[in-house]
Amino acid sequence: MSHPTTKPPLSLPEFVALFSLTTSLTALSIDAMLPALRDIGAALAVGEANDTQLIVTLFILGMVFGEVFFGPLSDAIGRKGAILIGLALFGVGAVISMTADSLTQILVGRIVQGIGCAGPKIAARALIRDQYEGPAMARILSFIFMVFIIVPMLAPALGQLIVAVASWRAIFFVFLALAAVNAVWLVLRQPETLEPARRIPFALPTLLSNGTLILRHGKVMAYTVSLGFLFGALLVYVSTAPAMFHDLYGIDESFPLYFAIIAFGLGLASFFNSRLVMRYGMHRLAVAALAGMIAFAGGLLALTAAFGGAPPFAGFMVLCFLAVCCNGLLFGNVNALAMQSLGRVAGLGASMVSSLSSLIAVILSVSLGRFYAQSAYPLAVALLLAGIVALFLVLAAHRNQAGEI
Repeated sequence: MSHPTTKPPLSLPEFVALFSLTTSLTALSIDAMLPALRDIGAALAVGEANDTQLIVTLFILGMVFGEVFFGPLSDAIGRKGAILIGLALFGVGAVISMTADSLTQILVGRIVQGIGCAGPKIAARALIRDQYEGPAMARILSFIFMVFIIVPMLAPALGQLIVAVASWRAIFFVFLALAAVNAVWLVLRQPETLEPARRIPFALPTLLSNGTLILRHGKVMAYTVSLGFLFGALLVYVSTAPAMFHDLYGIDESFPLYFAIIAFGLGLASFFNSRLVMRYGMHRLAVAALAGMIAFAGGLLALTAAFGGAPPFAGFMVLCFLAVCCNGLLFGNVNALAMQSLGRVAGLGASMVSSLSSLIAVILSVSLGRFYAQSAYPLAVALLLAGIVALFLVLAAHRNQAGEI
């Protein structure tokens, strides 16, 4: 096989379509489940309603372990092999959940799904990097990111439609079908991009040595913990949103619409960030977004307290939308700031930053989500806490003079 070049083996539209499907599995696997959480709780006689939040958070926990594993694996066996192994595990997890007769079995399936989903997520990034660089890579990622914007907006509506015409079990069948289509398409149409000569053996001593360097790098860890708190706050919103809209505002059938309006804030923020970051820089934008997030979260907390836990719907929507906009500005910038110091260990570093931040997010989401009791307090506290902690760490990291690894 010749060395990969910037010329794609597939036509640009097909390449973008294939990897939009591949990378959208994560968001789809989270957001399409939201309308089904209460149905699952009722069907399986779940005693504690808040336990159904684990269907979302344990999927992320599975990704924590998968992200550490699939980065080095894709360097060792090639990108396609890693993606296909991940898709197979994702499918196995879907079958386990689809045939569940208890919440415990669903949660086991969701962990397996999360581990598997890390394969397409991590290896697809590496495959794209193999074929594209510089402005060409930025162009491809911008096309694919458009799907990231659309999926969280439409996935709850898809989940609600499936539940309406079939049942919550059918959602997992759709996941299985999408994984199968993705695998067949990948096998038949996409060449391997990592030549055997450029592969890196899966050597545990090297991984441990490089991993220790990353863990000891104060600047990288500060940004990683910041990402964990920011993602955790967003996860608190995602996992409690169906219950909040139902319990506080009596919204069921129109939930996907309101969820999509708030999710649109992520896309809007990303659109503006691509234009603002060249002028103001990543650090200044991150600090400004964190200040805004603290202000909006503080406003939501004050409004929640003033109205006994249930803020007026208009105020809730506006403040959540603005807080999510701030979060959208932060993810790209703080991720890029974390990657700046990784240098020669960028592949492993990307996996570790992603997995550690996801682990912190799961811990925060589970801890605060357990306090949900038909009020907006857990969400407001999560947003405010994430903003304060992340601002402190981003400022500390900026002052840190540690060099590149």
